[in-house]
Amino acid sequence: MGRNTRKRRTPLATKAIAASAALALGGGGLIWANFYASAHESNHQTWGGNQTKAAQAQVATISCPDVGQKLTNVPDRARTDVAGELANLDRQITDAYQRLATTRDAQARDASFVQNSILQPLKDRRQAILDRIKLEITRVGGTAPGDLNSLAACTAQNANQTTAGGQQQNGGQQQNGGQQQGGQQQGGQQQGGQQQNGGQQQGGQQQNIGGQAGNGPVAADFVDITKVQPNVQGKPRQQRGGSTGTFTTRCGVNANKNHNTDNVIVAPGVANGAHHLHDYTGNQKVNAFSSNQTFLQGGTSCQNRSDLSSYYWPVVRIQDGSQDFDQNRDGGGKEGNVGKILTPVQAQIKYVGSPTSKVVAMPQFLRIITGDAKTTTNGLANANAHWSCTGFENKVQLTTQYPICPQGSKVVRTFAFQSCWDGQNIDSANHRTHVAFADAGGNCQNGFKAIPQLTMRLVYNINPPTVQNGQVKNAYAVDGFPEQLHKAATDHDDFISVTKNGLANKIANCVNSGQNCT
Repeated sequence: MGRNTRKRRTPLATKAIAASAALALGGGGLIWANFYASAHESNHQTWGGNQTKAAQAQVATISCPDVGQKLTNVPDRARTDVAGELANLDRQITDAYQRLATTRDAQARDASFVQNSILQPLKDRRQAILDRIKLEITRVGGTAPGDLNSLAACTAQNANQTTAGGQQQNGGQQQNGGQQQGGQQQGGQQQGGQQQNGGQQQGGQQQNIGGQAGNGPVAADFVDITKVQPNVQGKPRQQRGGSTGTFTTRCGVNANKNHNTDNVIVAPGVANGAHHLHDYTGNQKVNAFSSNQTFLQGGTSCQNRSDLSSYYWPVVRIQDGSQDFDQNRDGGGKEGNVGKILTPVQAQIKYVGSPTSKVVAMPQFLRIITGDAKTTTNGLANANAHWSCTGFENKVQLTTQYPICPQGSKVVRTFAFQSCWDGQNIDSANHRTHVAFADAGGNCQNGFKAIPQLTMRLVYNINPPTVQNGQVKNAYAVDGFPEQLHKAATDHDDFISVTKNGLANKIANCVNSGQNCT
C-alpha cells in the first residue's frame, strides 16, 4: 500500500457534472490589529420567505468527519502513507458528491436513495481506508485513535444547514472555537442585505444549491457590506518588550499563472490532492512531488532572491458564464470549480511582530496552513477567512459571507497566520498542532514561542454581484472541494518557509528592532 501512495492519482470525474457545468456556461490600508488572533464576524441569518418544504428537505451536499484533523499523533515513518490514504478519503468524498449531484431524479423518486446508494457505500469504502490507516500507524509502533471507526459514516446536509459556512449562528454572537487558544469573542451582528435561499432552477443552477456549476455559491452567501455593522475590534495593547517592526516581501500577484491543484503539505505525492486550483507566488517549483531539496532549487518570484518561501492560496473565480483553461480538467470544471480565474491586482505579504514579546526566527521548511477548506462540513472552529472591501477594512471583516462592495471599492481577502510555534516541529500530523494563535492578550501559551506573524492581503477588481428574487448573478467565489459548495468560510492559505543567506534571522531582527524593512 505504501508504495502505491507515491503514484500520481487522478480522481474519477463524473461526465454529467462537466456536462452540467458546460450547459451553464453556454446559457485601502489594512488594519492588522484585527488579526492578532483569528477574528470572525458573527452572521445572524435572516431568511427570505420563498422557501418551500421541498427545498428545505433537499440534500445539498455530503458531510464527512475530517479524519486528518483527528490524527494528532502519527509517527513520522507512517505520515507519508497516512497522507496518501487521507487523500483517498477526499477522492471518495468527491466521487460521492458527484454522484449526489447527478442523481437528482432518482433521489426525487426514492426517499432512501441517498442513504442506500450513496452514503452506505461511501461508509463501507471509508471503513476500508480507516483500517489501512490504523495498520500503517501500528506497523511502525504507533497507537491509532480508539474512535477511528466512528469516523466512517457520512451524513447528508440540506440547503439550510450549508448556508453561510454550515453553521447557524445563535444570538448574533459567535465564539472563535479553537483558533485563539482561549481568545476573544468577535461580535457584530449582520443586518440588511438580501440573504435568501435561491429556489428555482435557473440558468443551469441546481435548485437551492446555486452556482454556475450547481455547487454554490447561493444568494445567502453574499451581503451588501454597507449594511453590515462594524465588527473590527482593537488590537492587544503593545507592551514593553514587544516587537513592533514589520518586514514586507514583494513576490508579485502570480501574473505568470503558476497554478496547480496539488497540496504538497496535506497530500504529498498525490496529484490533484487539493481538488481545486491554487495561485503560487514565491517559490516557483511547488507541486505534490516537491521536497525540501527541490524548494532550495525552485527560484522565486520575490524581489528578495533569498526568499524562496512558497505562498499559495485557492484562486477566486467570477461566475458570469465564462470559462478558463481548466474547464475540462480535474480540480477545475470537472469538480465544480468554474468561471474565469481572477488575478489579484495587489498581493501584500508582510511579517509583523508580537505585542508582548520578541520573536524567534522561523525554522527552515516550517509549514503553516491557516483556515479550513472544509468548514461547510466541519463547522467554523478552524475558520480564519477574512473578506472585506477597500474603504471598509478597518470596520468590517466577514468570515461566512462574501462582500458585495460599492462601486469604486475592491474586494479584499486577508489572512493572518498562526504566530506561535512549539519550538521543535516544522509540521505536525494534522498540520495544526505545531503552531497556534496568540491569545486575546497577544501571548503565546503552553510553552510556544512567538514567531514573526505572516499576514497577507489580496485585492481584486470584481464587478459587484447582484441579488434578485433570491438568486445571485455574476457571483464570485473561492475555489474549493466540490462538496464544500464554495462557501466564503472555506477560504484558507498555505505557507512553507524557505530562506537562504540568513533571511529568516533578518526578518526576526527587523521585527524585534521596530524597523519597517523590505
